[in-house]
Amino acid sequence: MRQELHAEWTKLRTMAGTAWLLLAVIALTAALSAAAAAAMTCSSAGCDQDATKISLTGIQLGQAVVALMAVLTVSGEYSSGMIRTTLTAMPRRATVLAAKAAILTGVTLAAGTIAVLASVLAGRLILPGNGFTPTHGYPLLSLADAPTLRASVGSVLYLALIALLSFGVAVAVRESATAIGGVLGLLYLCPLMIHLISDPDTQRLLFQLSPMNAGLAIQATAHLSHLPLSPWAGLGVLAAWAATALLGGGLLLRLRDA
Repeated sequence: MRQELHAEWTKLRTMAGTAWLLLAVIALTAALSAAAAAAMTCSSAGCDQDATKISLTGIQLGQAVVALMAVLTVSGEYSSGMIRTTLTAMPRRATVLAAKAAILTGVTLAAGTIAVLASVLAGRLILPGNGFTPTHGYPLLSLADAPTLRASVGSVLYLALIALLSFGVAVAVRESATAIGGVLGLLYLCPLMIHLISDPDTQRLLFQLSPMNAGLAIQATAHLSHLPLSPWAGLGVLAAWAATALLGGGLLLRLRDA
């Protein structure tokens, strides 16, 4: 796959806006995380907050930019007709799809790592001033702490899975507006609709199936027994969504004309 990877890397890094989108992932994630940390206060011991999850709040905004970037890596080629040239030069469609997904995953992991580190740093600097201190049961955020490390690594993987989910949807539908609308609706509207359901069992089931709700369970470091899904199981649900989107998009890519 060396030629395919090189070709896809060249296309992605020369695509208009790629660098700005990656910077936006980092900046928006860190900014919202800092704002969330600044807005939370803890005035007494046992104030029942998850400091790590607060510090990673920005992932909920950064994922939208990741989804946009993933969709544009595919829809741009279809809108310009460049996809025909790509498939003529590299006729093994499954290999092309794998190369695109690998390059997209790599850049998302790089940007996501920086964004998460900046978010944790913001929480470490801001939260103590708002009462999240050792005397209240909140030591300084540190990646040396196993739950915080798991939440941080999981958040980076979460962004990569969002990129693959969006990529698979874009390959399937081809059109950027439809793909972006579908992915953002799946991520943001589904959690809102869940709260409109009164039956607690149905609500819990939908929470377990929702890609955003389930995937973000990886950020929880407190009250894990109260979660509908364990952290890694929740990330596994998102991985299943991403795999389904990739398989569906790959099948349609093989069956349809360019």
